[in-house]
Amino acid sequence: MSGHSHWATIKRAKGAADAKKGKIFSKLGKEITIVVKAKGGNPDTNPTLRTLIAKAKAAQMPNDNIDRAIKKGTGELESAALVDAVYEGIKGGIAIVCTVLTDNKNRAAAEVGNVFKKNGTELAKQGSAARLFDRLGQIMIPAADGLDEDKVMEVALEAGAEDVVSEDGGFTVKCQPADFNTVLEAIKGAGIAVDEENSAERALVPNMTAPVSDVAVAKAINKFVDMLEDLEDVQDVYTNMETTDEVDAALEAEG
Repeated sequence: MSGHSHWATIKRAKGAADAKKGKIFSKLGKEITIVVKAKGGNPDTNPTLRTLIAKAKAAQMPNDNIDRAIKKGTGELESAALVDAVYEGIKGGIAIVCTVLTDNKNRAAAEVGNVFKKNGTELAKQGSAARLFDRLGQIMIPAADGLDEDKVMEVALEAGAEDVVSEDGGFTVKCQPADFNTVLEAIKGAGIAVDEENSAERALVPNMTAPVSDVAVAKAINKFVDMLEDLEDVQDVYTNMETTDEVDAALEAEG
């Protein structure tokens, strides 16, 4: 996501996401399987699983796919062992961090490295780009009639959130990963609708953004991100690009 506006980024990504449902389902399935293996397959006692199921349903993932992912985690269905990895680099002053969940780390490293090379960038040593991000819980709340910043702030901060950012499309609530489920449940319990699909228990949020006012540069970074996200093993891609309102408008106009 861009540092400037999460909501502008989400809006631009919606069309592409609709065309990548299979990839999205695969990503969510892996996350569900890993969480079930770690904490059990009962969503009543596994709040992270409960959150992921809500996220999967928001993405219109079929119930059969969700059930299969859970059964792979419990061992009722056979599942390849999954390992995670992080790859990172800097392109034109923009930090890019790519997280992977894979059953073949060598394949994932080769594929990610190839995309970096195609975009004129080399993989960097661990921490060189990741240091520009903080690992935080992130809850997206769409703008709605009668919903103001004071109400969101009151509910979120009382539940343990660290910050609430108001943007044109809504609000972004930030918290420590350990507090994510508590904050999420408090917000939903207050009758505030949450964008489940784009909320995340552990997201990388830029602590230092790189301003971009050139549409061509923003397009190049977005293309880079799209190529990474097309890879089967890639779970998430983060950048610290901060685009201006003019760049956001130009990108939205181009679809």
